[in-house]
Amino acid sequence: MTERFITSTLNRKDEETETTLRPQSFDAFPGQQKVKTRMEIYVKAAKARNEPLGHLLLSGPPGLGKTTLAYIAANEKGCAIKTASGPVIEKPGDLAGLLTSLNEGDILFIDEIHRLNTTVEEYLYSAMEDFFIDIMIDQGPGSRSVRLNIPHFTLVGATTRQGLLSAPLRTRFALSLRLDYYSADELAEIVERSAGILGVEIDHDGAYEIARRSRGTPRIANNLLRWTRDYAQVKGKGIVDYKHASEALSMLEIDDKGLDEMDKRILETIVKNFKGGPVGINSLAVAISEEADTIEDVYEPFLIQEGYMMRTAQGRVASDRAWDLFGLQKIEKNPSVKKGRADNTPDLF
Repeated sequence: MTERFITSTLNRKDEETETTLRPQSFDAFPGQQKVKTRMEIYVKAAKARNEPLGHLLLSGPPGLGKTTLAYIAANEKGCAIKTASGPVIEKPGDLAGLLTSLNEGDILFIDEIHRLNTTVEEYLYSAMEDFFIDIMIDQGPGSRSVRLNIPHFTLVGATTRQGLLSAPLRTRFALSLRLDYYSADELAEIVERSAGILGVEIDHDGAYEIARRSRGTPRIANNLLRWTRDYAQVKGKGIVDYKHASEALSMLEIDDKGLDEMDKRILETIVKNFKGGPVGINSLAVAISEEADTIEDVYEPFLIQEGYMMRTAQGRVASDRAWDLFGLQKIEKNPSVKKGRADNTPDLF
């Protein structure tokens, strides 16, 4: 029986466009100057010695360019790159198949590497250090170990939660780099570059308006650029200027501070339902009907960095800026209590 696959020309076109938006060299990659400089030195030195790159770990919030930097490293080094995702590599055999398909000096890029199966991770130790893996054949008394030698390769791991990596795996990376959120000026440069690739007519004010509402993240900026392009095409003359960018993003309920509907819902829940906190992450997740992991990974980093929320040992606390956002006066809790004890409590010792 012949299998039939349904393909979409539109989907292929979107995938090709997404690929073309990725810079192909360090010079074309805006922002992340410290990370970019270190990687550039790292790649040039290895290329001059004609050696494979050392293993590299890239960490930071999603959408900042970890995958793009991995591809740039491969392009600048002049080697092939194969990609995989931590949750997809379920058993040692999957890892063995990936490693044995590599050639000398190739890069294996594993996204979300902190989600690797523990057993698979242990197989990586010998692969990263000594370039071999021992695979167990059969089970019980007849089981035996088969050693597979693998080419000298480079492992590039990407993670949004570096703290979940085990110490043995983390210390096997020769270089560890963390990507931070972009400034509005850097994002405006990215938006203008992407607009040129997509054939979108945009002025600087329109690009900057998109940039400052993009939560410091290029992936979000590119997505908002596509939306404002559609809005300007339908509501205007196809030119993305400040007016149309502002109107388009306001329609998505993204305010001029970059806060979206869920951001405000989180802050409003802490301020109004829990009187500013502290509130545990699980209680907050139940109150807004969202997963705790989603709050921690997607929303919290931006809210904390922008000063709207604080993470304490007792739970999440809304800052003064969050109270001001809703035009409310901060509730002072137990003003007579200092350092955990009321002022009028006599000293016992």
